[in-house]
Amino acid sequence: MMNWSGRRSGGEIVHEAPDRDFSDPQLTTPPPLMPPHSPEPDQKRAPIALALGGGAARGWAHIGVLRALDEAGIQIGMIAGTSIGALVGGCYLAGKLDELEAFARSLTMRRIAGLLDFTIRGGGLFGGMRLNNRMNEHLEGIDIQDLDRPFVAIATEVTTGHEVWITRGSLVTAIRASYALPGIFEPVKCNGRTLVDGALVNPVPVSICRAYEEPLVVAVNLHYDLYGRSAVIKHSASAPSPDEVSLSRRQAENRTTFTDRAERRFGMTGVMVEAYNIIQDRISRARLAGDPPDLSILPKLSDIGLSEFHRADEAIARGYEDARAHIREIDRLQRVLVR
Repeated sequence: MMNWSGRRSGGEIVHEAPDRDFSDPQLTTPPPLMPPHSPEPDQKRAPIALALGGGAARGWAHIGVLRALDEAGIQIGMIAGTSIGALVGGCYLAGKLDELEAFARSLTMRRIAGLLDFTIRGGGLFGGMRLNNRMNEHLEGIDIQDLDRPFVAIATEVTTGHEVWITRGSLVTAIRASYALPGIFEPVKCNGRTLVDGALVNPVPVSICRAYEEPLVVAVNLHYDLYGRSAVIKHSASAPSPDEVSLSRRQAENRTTFTDRAERRFGMTGVMVEAYNIIQDRISRARLAGDPPDLSILPKLSDIGLSEFHRADEAIARGYEDARAHIREIDRLQRVLVR
């Protein structure tokens, strides 16, 4: 059992992960497009704080976002990451983004299956140790406090529902706790606490960046286009009329939305995935409404399923393009909010 120490701060639990816990193909990133605008180097600008949201396989888009920001010379002052946002953000600050991108682009469905160690014991279908061993190849021995900028990984204490901010200790352990999707990966147990995916409580961690008193917060939300505006529908439980049945059939023939595709793959796994999508979408909307970022990057990723990690090329490209489209606005905000 890992021994962690923790302390309470501002209503959340700030945790440490003292234990230390991706592939070697060559990076095949295509030549990047030139950003539409690059800041002038002689002007003072406030660094941005990045809130990288959760979203499983869609999270590879974070790599593209970081590439675009780096190319444009946008200074990043800190990163708060949830789930795969913690993985990408942590690797970026540790100087291991190239290795992570190579790993992501190398994934195939067969290779993904080889990384998962199925288990019938514990709190998840997969132990995650094979994936953990891959991370150890590049991140072992790196502690969060040794990074050159603040990094916070968000997790959830499953027995209490507490939001846990991991700010010190092993980077690998913090990342594992943040992406431990309930029912899929085993929870990370430490010092009496059982930690799972941070997306259950804070899918897009803008609030952490605000707590660090950062003047300019940019959020990367991977779920924005999944369910439209999440409408409220008044429905009837009575038997439909013949006209309603006919209309329903005609509508079904023309369905092309993400929700319709989801309906066709329903089963136990499909229901679990869609339920998790809805939870993240609703929590994100509620929390961001009360504590909005200064700017949001919203890659269009609704057609990429949570488990489709083999589609990294697409996700990275979409994150890159959407971030490029916001460079000019980020630059403007940086000049306005000089420290």
